[in-house]
Amino acid sequence: MAEFIAVSDPGDPRLGDYVSLRDSSLRKSLEAERGLFIAEGDLVIRRAITAGYRPRSLLLAERWLAGLDDLLAPLDVPVYVVTEQLAEAVTGFHVHRGALAALHRVARHSVADILAMDRVVVAEDIVDHTNVGAIIRNAAGLGWGGMLISPRCADPLYRRAVKVSMGAVFSLPWARLDDWAGAVPLLQAAGFTVAALALRADGVDIGDLSEIPAKLAILLGTEGAGLSERWISQADLVVRIPMHAGIDSLNVAAASAIACYALSAAPC
Repeated sequence: MAEFIAVSDPGDPRLGDYVSLRDSSLRKSLEAERGLFIAEGDLVIRRAITAGYRPRSLLLAERWLAGLDDLLAPLDVPVYVVTEQLAEAVTGFHVHRGALAALHRVARHSVADILAMDRVVVAEDIVDHTNVGAIIRNAAGLGWGGMLISPRCADPLYRRAVKVSMGAVFSLPWARLDDWAGAVPLLQAAGFTVAALALRADGVDIGDLSEIPAKLAILLGTEGAGLSERWISQADLVVRIPMHAGIDSLNVAAASAIACYALSAAPC
């Protein structure tokens, strides 16, 4: 069963997995080195562990112990019980839910696994963790099979992405591409019709598509410039969301929700 350990010193080395959670550069190197990721909030922690991710430890304010008792009872891990003030001192921000878990990082799906699906979202160089988490949540909630991310995309298992996804990152299969340049031909070779989501004059309004392919991949571009010319030129079609009132574009996460909904109809 879990071992409950009261900790009163923010410098306690046993809390090292939780240090400076808002420093993305530090966390990237630390989490890669230790093979871990952080889940925040009781709901997200529960979803991660229920999905099969193995915890290393938990850091909890006392008020969360009773609510997580059923989850903690069978675990053979340390549970560090702290005040919310100490949690803030360690992590560098106010952990308003007072619950964190460090879990072992594993690659659960391969690119080949995702290519075997019928509905796939593909993210090119989206660097904001919030956007990555929101796209994952949208894709999962709207019935898409999985997600591929380019080599330079933000980490779906970074704490902020996990939190915004509300744990959907644990249920939606995803994998990171090794080759940015060959991504679109790879999708096409696997039988996908590849649709680039971009505001191009030669694009088709998303509501005007008369047929929705049985095997479809949507390309989503980075927050600033959008999709690269390479990916757009290689795609089978360009799809756009019509804009009004002088607004030039939507946030990529919002656009992903519209595209996943509009293109998730039963294949023709």
